[in-house]
Amino acid sequence: MPRSAVPESQEALREALKRVAVVLKEGGVPFALTGGYAVWARGGPESVHDVDFLIAAEDAERAAEVLEAGGVEVVHPPEDWLFKAYSDGAMVDLIHRHSGSPAPRAIVEDADVLEVLSVQMPVLSATEVLVQKMLALDEHYCDFGAMIPVVRALREQVDFARVREETAGSPFAAALLFLLERLDVVPPA
Repeated sequence: MPRSAVPESQEALREALKRVAVVLKEGGVPFALTGGYAVWARGGPESVHDVDFLIAAEDAERAAEVLEAGGVEVVHPPEDWLFKAYSDGAMVDLIHRHSGSPAPRAIVEDADVLEVLSVQMPVLSATEVLVQKMLALDEHYCDFGAMIPVVRALREQVDFARVREETAGSPFAAALLFLLERLDVVPPA
């Protein structure tokens, strides 16, 4: 999409993504792009509501300090698994706990460095992004309609044996995988 055709709110998200990534890189804080923008960086649909970065739980306090020193507004909401950074009003979530456990640095360090909006940055693997998205499904958020295009776009990059293994405890993930198999989006187990 040409720059002039990008909605103003989308352009603000893109600019926030770049700014936060650059500040974290310059501050030496390990991080990885995750969520909808990691999907987008790997060829899927673009996120429309926020940017997500994964940081190791042990690096959360330092990341917040580096961002504040870099002129990015940091807000600590009541949820204890993330903090938020605002760049010109656009929100970036910095997630330091996922699936109920502190995010380990090994997952962050396992990311691939890709060029995203002309900035080299670590991006979680398609498999890891899909595992995290599937484990986030629950009785409060279970939108398979939003997940199907993501899986379709990333399927050639995903290790589905690992996805099945790491999401085996989630009935929501099992239901999504069943549907994806029936739709011939993913190979049967």
